Amino acid sequence: MFPFFSRSKMSDAPEVNPAPAKTHEPHPLDALTGGAFSAATSGERASRIRDWLATHPASEQLQEVFKELSGRDKGAARAVRERLDEIRRAKGQEAIAAEWADKAQALLAAPKLNIADALAWQRDAAKAGAPLSREPLSLLKVQLADRVKVIEDLQHRVQVQREAAVLLAQRIEVLSTKPWRDAHAALELLRADVARWQEQAQELTGDASWASVEARFPPLLDASRTQLLVVWEAFQPAVAQAAAAAEDVSAPLPPVPVWADELRAARGLPTEAAAAAAASAAASKPARVAKPKVAPEVIEKAHQLVRDALATLEKETAEGHGKASAGAAAALRAVLKVHGKHIDNALEQQVHTALVAAGELEGWQRWSADQVREDLVAKAEALLNRPEGQALGGRKMQETLRNLRDQWKQADQGGAPNHALWKKFDEACNAAHKVVEAWLDKIRTEAAEHKAQRLALIEEVKAWAQEHAASGDWKAINRSLYQFGDRWREGGHVGEKIFAELQPLWKQAIALAAAPLEAAQKESLARRHAMIDEATALGAAPALRIDAVKALQQRWQAEAQTVPLDRKHEQKLWDAFRKPIDEAFNRKSADRDRAVTELSARDRVVLDASKALEAANATGDAQQIRAAMQALEAALRGQAQAAEAVATANKDAQSHAEAQANAAPAAPAATEIGAEASAEAAEGGDTAAAAPAPAPAAPKPAARPVVAVRGDDRPGMKKDAPVAPGRGARPGDRRDGRPGDRDGARGPRSDGRMGDRADRGGRFGDRPAFEDRGPRLGDTAFRAQREAMEHAQLALKKLAAQAHGEALTQLLTAWEKRDAALVPGTQDLGSGVTASVRSAWTQALSAAPKGDAAEALLRLEMAAEAPTPAEHIAARRMLQLQLLTRRNDPAPTQTWGQDVARVLASNSDAANARRLQNVLKTLLRK
Repeated sequence: MFPFFSRSKMSDAPEVNPAPAKTHEPHPLDALTGGAFSAATSGERASRIRDWLATHPASEQLQEVFKELSGRDKGAARAVRERLDEIRRAKGQEAIAAEWADKAQALLAAPKLNIADALAWQRDAAKAGAPLSREPLSLLKVQLADRVKVIEDLQHRVQVQREAAVLLAQRIEVLSTKPWRDAHAALELLRADVARWQEQAQELTGDASWASVEARFPPLLDASRTQLLVVWEAFQPAVAQAAAAAEDVSAPLPPVPVWADELRAARGLPTEAAAAAAASAAASKPARVAKPKVAPEVIEKAHQLVRDALATLEKETAEGHGKASAGAAAALRAVLKVHGKHIDNALEQQVHTALVAAGELEGWQRWSADQVREDLVAKAEALLNRPEGQALGGRKMQETLRNLRDQWKQADQGGAPNHALWKKFDEACNAAHKVVEAWLDKIRTEAAEHKAQRLALIEEVKAWAQEHAASGDWKAINRSLYQFGDRWREGGHVGEKIFAELQPLWKQAIALAAAPLEAAQKESLARRHAMIDEATALGAAPALRIDAVKALQQRWQAEAQTVPLDRKHEQKLWDAFRKPIDEAFNRKSADRDRAVTELSARDRVVLDASKALEAANATGDAQQIRAAMQALEAALRGQAQAAEAVATANKDAQSHAEAQANAAPAAPAATEIGAEASAEAAEGGDTAAAAPAPAPAAPKPAARPVVAVRGDDRPGMKKDAPVAPGRGARPGDRRDGRPGDRDGARGPRSDGRMGDRADRGGRFGDRPAFEDRGPRLGDTAFRAQREAMEHAQLALKKLAAQAHGEALTQLLTAWEKRDAALVPGTQDLGSGVTASVRSAWTQALSAAPKGDAAEALLRLEMAAEAPTPAEHIAARRMLQLQLLTRRNDPAPTQTWGQDVARVLASNSDAANARRLQNVLKTLLRK
């Protein structure tokens, strides 16, 4: 069943039963949106939608409101769409946040966390668009940052512990050079410090994040612990042994030389150095005779010299200068040899203590220097013992040997030389230098070959220059010069001295070869600059000459193809040449666009008529639409007539609107209209409203020599305009409007083959003259009038469909109520229903129900080519077979009006009403 539409406003005939005016029913979503759908203006509707969105409605409600509102007001629906997009983006961000939250939790749950992975998580999450400022990503980001901070703190503490271990070992070593009582006094404090260091190291290794520390830090901590424990375990027994030796004279002395000499002195024994000196003196000299008495001046002078030498030695020893302390010790020994017999025992003891300290310092420096030398010897020997595939090349070997020898020189500057280690080091370096010598021989051989190749290339360039001096193929010459340059650059390595000799020769030869090309390029540049000036003059001219521009461009292309230039320079010249021409074309295009955009008087009239037609389309009134269409047609025919027609249409529309505002809601009763009036009022059977009286024909303008006709304006191509008589709309159509054989109306031919064509009146004699349509419309006006016409035709079709559905609904209601007064008029039913057919229908409804409508419904379904219900298909086939035997009976398409009367005469039921409605939807449109 069709929905109930409001009665069309196109009919002027009064209705039989006046229908009350319908009130606007509220939209079902008005209660939800606060009356947004019933708002009078778009601004009020958008305001109510914003107020409703402030309540945060559900997504389903937003979808429903957007679906209904998008067809009514796209501006108001934009806010709903933005809210839906925001919800979708939020859902997408939630999915991304969940994904990156899982990755962060996996990193935190792993027993070993890589700092790089933790930092990369935050960077990659930000690139992926994850909301790091929202939960839970913000909390996970903080947790990862805290975890990374803990790991970095552990690594820093490892370095601190390493430095602390080094400082503790240095304290122990310094105590071994001081009196043993000082070491014994500091033993407990050292024990507490070492124990605290071990506890701190244990805390580091026992931390939960210790597994995430970089791999280089645990070995550092283990090495520091091992070194400290070795020194500490050697220091404790030495202190205990020194204390036992101090208490017991028979106890062995400690292994520390300073402590042993101190204990020997406490026991009254000579020191180890003094005992050795006395033994050597006793072996070399006879027993001393009694010393003669020495003058006090000599004794005082001896004391002064010894004290000065002793002070110098102690100063150098305290500052740790190895070589200076060795020299000061030698100077002190020399002074002792001369004046040692004149000093007392106390001064002599100080001298021996200073000499022992200087000897220990010299021994430590010698030991450390030897350690460096041994490492250098090992590195030098390892140069030739590298794994297979990792041997050093000649240049790398040369640099490595140079570095090793420089390090050996630095080691010799810090301590006494070691000739045995130097011999081993020098032998290893000499053996490794054989690789360097072989590489140098190869380099010299290759340099000689490369020099010969470059000299040969120079001679080849000179010969080529003489051979091609008169050639005019500049492209080939340029290509050859580039090839020569590539060969020179790829000629191999030569020494700097040889290259400095060859480079001037090469430049001279290549300059001689490139001289003709450079001269041609100079001339080409002059010609190109002249063409640029010519292009500037053409671009500045008021009228752009296309032929001159094309000829100039062809000359430029010919010049560019003849003489090559550097690519960058040639591009700059081309840009300078093209710029004025492009600017001229741009000015021409701008002038053309400006001329197009400037509307003529006729275009403005057509635009005004198009706007008036669009306004009439919005009213939904067929009478206003048709009046506006006629006004637009008048505007298309001429300017003066258009102005008058537009003014008349606007005046009629205003008066009609005032009449509708003042008229009563009920329409007058309708009367039946005869078949002739119905046929005149109906429009092709597809509309149910009568057309208004046509406007007076406008006088045709004077004939013009040029006729501009657009494609859509051809006669016969418009949907609402009939084909002009005597002119076919499509190829093959007959001029008299009747389909059929093209030769049917030609008549008999004459005796000639082609016949006598004199009676046809010429080739175009049977066609009317073209109607003068005036000057060609602008693009804007043409598009506006075409869109307005299309919208008007769609609106009229929609109104006709509404009127057709309403008429069909009234007919079915009249059948159901058996009330002939409810049958619509012939004007409403369309041109397919004549007055006699409508009379038969009203008579059928006025009488009592009788007869069976089964066969009549089958005939109607065949006439409308509509489907038949499944339970009646067999009856339809039987009826079709019967109709095949009735050759003289009219077809169902010719008697459908009588068949409808037979159906209306029968009883009404829902199934038959549905079948009748389906067929009448098609038949009433034919």
